[in-house]
Amino acid sequence: MSRKERRTPLITVALGLGAALIYGVADFLGGLASRSLRPLVVTAVTAGIGIVPLLIALPLLGASFTGRTLVWGLAAGASGAVGVVLLYSALAIGPMSILSPVTSVFSALLPVTVSLLTGSRLSPLGDVAIVAALVAMILVASVKDASGARLTPRGLISAAVAGCGFGGIVLAYDASGSHAGLAPLVVSRVLQTIAMSAGVALVVRRSAAPAPHAFRGGLADEFGPLRPLRSRGPRRLALVVVACGLADATANALIQAALHATGTAATLPTVSVLYALYPIGTVVLAAIVLRERLTAVQIGGLALGFAASAVLALG
Repeated sequence: MSRKERRTPLITVALGLGAALIYGVADFLGGLASRSLRPLVVTAVTAGIGIVPLLIALPLLGASFTGRTLVWGLAAGASGAVGVVLLYSALAIGPMSILSPVTSVFSALLPVTVSLLTGSRLSPLGDVAIVAALVAMILVASVKDASGARLTPRGLISAAVAGCGFGGIVLAYDASGSHAGLAPLVVSRVLQTIAMSAGVALVVRRSAAPAPHAFRGGLADEFGPLRPLRSRGPRRLALVVVACGLADATANALIQAALHATGTAATLPTVSVLYALYPIGTVVLAAIVLRERLTAVQIGGLALGFAASAVLALG
């Protein structure tokens, strides 16, 4: 075993997998809210809500607002904002069943590649588990697409770059250092809130312009002005949005904790892959709450994902 080859600590796996499951919950809640509100509006509001628990937790968990944490927090916020915009752009023009797994895979591949290029290594069994987890996320995210949307180079590239944007968040949190605490998360969340709110204001302003035909289709359909609320359940909708913001902030805090819990070289590739398993939480909740049927492929992906996590924890 080389100097940088390490067994993954159990606490790292537990925190990384917990972050994935909670982010899956946030993704599910965000999807529900997006049935009544534009996705960009949901993203902006949940980003703002996510600042609140982070600020409350500051005295308990601590934060070091240095130049380094400021830079990497801004990098994480910018990377996440780009990822969200490009993901919605991709899903607006292409089949979700293909583009969603592409995003998940690239969100894991970027940190893993950077980690390997810098000399970090897992054990041979850990390498197998990483590959198995990548396969699992593809299987879990694979759903039948009934929209008839066609796969295009633009959609594929957008999904891949969106995944790199999400992977960039993990890289930025990792680079912020073990003593940063919640500082990079707060900085990142504030930047995302400002960026997304500005995007909402811009889209609403343009959609109200005299020539709306120039703003139809693609991003306009995803990011346009507020959809009318359904006649029933505005209070329930508000609770869903708030819960989404809280879950998303919690998942990011767990990622930061997982990356710096032990400081071993195996942490970055392991956490990035575990985090990309977030579709597990989404599809399980969809099956329970919306009674959507899991396919045999998805069930196999769930089993493979948990098996890979167990190998990473025990191997």
